[in-house]
Amino acid sequence: MAGGLAGAMTFASAADACTRLVYLGANNLNMTARSMDWSEEIGTNLWILPRGMERDGAAGPNSVKWTAKYGSVIATAYDISTTDGMNEAGLVANVLWLAESQYPEYDGKTPGLAISAWAQYVLDQFGTVDEAVKHLQSEPFTLVTDKVPGQDRLATLHLSISDASGDSAIIEYLDGKQIIHHGREFQVMTNSPSFRQQLALNAYWKEIGGTVMLPGTNRAADRFARAAFYVNAIPKSEDTREATASVFSVIRNASVPYGISTPNQPNIASTRWRTVADQKNLTYFFDSALTPNVFWVDFSKVDFSKETGKVRKLDLGPDQRNTYSGAANDSFVETKPFKFLGL
Repeated sequence: MAGGLAGAMTFASAADACTRLVYLGANNLNMTARSMDWSEEIGTNLWILPRGMERDGAAGPNSVKWTAKYGSVIATAYDISTTDGMNEAGLVANVLWLAESQYPEYDGKTPGLAISAWAQYVLDQFGTVDEAVKHLQSEPFTLVTDKVPGQDRLATLHLSISDASGDSAIIEYLDGKQIIHHGREFQVMTNSPSFRQQLALNAYWKEIGGTVMLPGTNRAADRFARAAFYVNAIPKSEDTREATASVFSVIRNASVPYGISTPNQPNIASTRWRTVADQKNLTYFFDSALTPNVFWVDFSKVDFSKETGKVRKLDLGPDQRNTYSGAANDSFVETKPFKFLGL
């Protein structure tokens, strides 16, 4: 439930890690990429969620309630949580592990939001980062966490959002208080330590200069430094194919080799999948470590309408082994909506 991190803090943050970056291209060709690093099968599938869906925060009788203003394409974890996705306005939300997270105590009296629905709450309701930040600053809910499925530890996450203009924000909870970093300059997020400390560490590597030396380990701070350098070293292209290739190359550079085994870090997490969200052309790319092809969802061919849009699922199979190629829109199957894990 909400509150202390007693169990979670005993786990090294390297065990479950990810990287997120925002590419600011020419002529508003902006993209957001992320890697999903996890120490076990995470049960990811892709879902199309239309407008007009009625939701609650899955946090008990006083859960916050809302109606989806925007349709979205999302990637789940265990099919009980939105972990990544983009809505039809080009807003992207990503949740990544942050062991230092500590959420407010939840007394059940204020509006509650399960952490499993945190990203979806933002995707459903906002078209820009500025809109989302202004809303979140009012603290309209208490964020409620729970144990990771099949594990004896709490989910400790932070949230990144970015929009089609290239604006960006990082939302964390430290010592029970919400902290928001809002600005176009906040292009990269990884894991521990807190975002403010990550920025300080990255300042050191900026002084050295990425063409001289960059840190090469799988630690979060090292991945942050590499991603921050390369995402601004690649060309600011107007060519969608070139820009997509460049962004994929950067997020792969920050990925962890699949099946890696290190004696002193037995729980280090492999990169299981990557996404690139083209926020100008509204295309959501997915790249599984265990399949040979990148495939994508073309938003222009998705029915997000409240009247005729349907909840649809793309079954990625165990360890995301199912193979798709090119635009995968037609492979989605109408499916009953999943339930967010909550109280």
